[in-house]
Amino acid sequence: MRNKPPYALSSVDHALRLAALLQQEGPMRVTDAAERLGVAASTAHRLLAMLVYRDFAEQGPDRRYGPGKVLRPAEPSGAPVALLRAVSGGPLRSLVERTGESANLAVLAGTEVRFIVTAESDQILRVGDRTGVSLPAHRTSGGRAMLAALDPADVTARYGDSPEIDAGRLRRELALVRERGFAINDQLTETGLTAVGVAVRDRSGVPLAGLSIALPTARFDRDRLPGWVGALSATAQRIETALAVSAFQGGTTPHAPRSDSVGTRGEGAGGG
Repeated sequence: MRNKPPYALSSVDHALRLAALLQQEGPMRVTDAAERLGVAASTAHRLLAMLVYRDFAEQGPDRRYGPGKVLRPAEPSGAPVALLRAVSGGPLRSLVERTGESANLAVLAGTEVRFIVTAESDQILRVGDRTGVSLPAHRTSGGRAMLAALDPADVTARYGDSPEIDAGRLRRELALVRERGFAINDQLTETGLTAVGVAVRDRSGVPLAGLSIALPTARFDRDRLPGWVGALSATAQRIETALAVSAFQGGTTPHAPRSDSVGTRGEGAGGG
């Protein structure tokens, strides 16, 4: 039998109970949530807003709230997430200092990317923390960079016959990313947001993560693109070196499988 903690936080308890209710009972209105928790409607609304922010809930067209991606089965990721987090903090902060824009590191999760680390810019108008956000890989710059670095057969296997994807167009876009060495997300995940990304690879060239900078579209300047790509490439190399050193010291090789085992969400739903 589990006992309630002596110093329980009621707000945390309410949020966790509400997440469980959404998962078990399905969509509900704010008033339904308030009644089930025994709290004011304003409190229930704030709790639901936070659950939406962290992807534990989604609001449908009928304004009811249902379970979000975090509460649904998700593809696992074969990337060494803990190691990537451990070695990328310093390089990401340096990237922010060099570019003046927020930097993100994400891993592939099936056909989605999962943001695992964010270093925010200190500019007033900036892209916020994306840690925990999950977005379609083919729409984000880091996701495109990773997909372009995979074997084309792997990409085909991931997307199959998905009616939501134009396979021919995706192949052409990824070929262009491979040719350029970087990818751009021009407001594909959020209006007013642009991102530039590159892949972080293991020693055999397999993509482990996508590294990106994200900025307000109003600040995007193609004349600055070479400098941004140079900064991203240098940072990716720093992370790759740190991963190789950690692998050597620990006697293991960080490696993301080539096939379908590579596989949840700040301001807005944004992206990188």
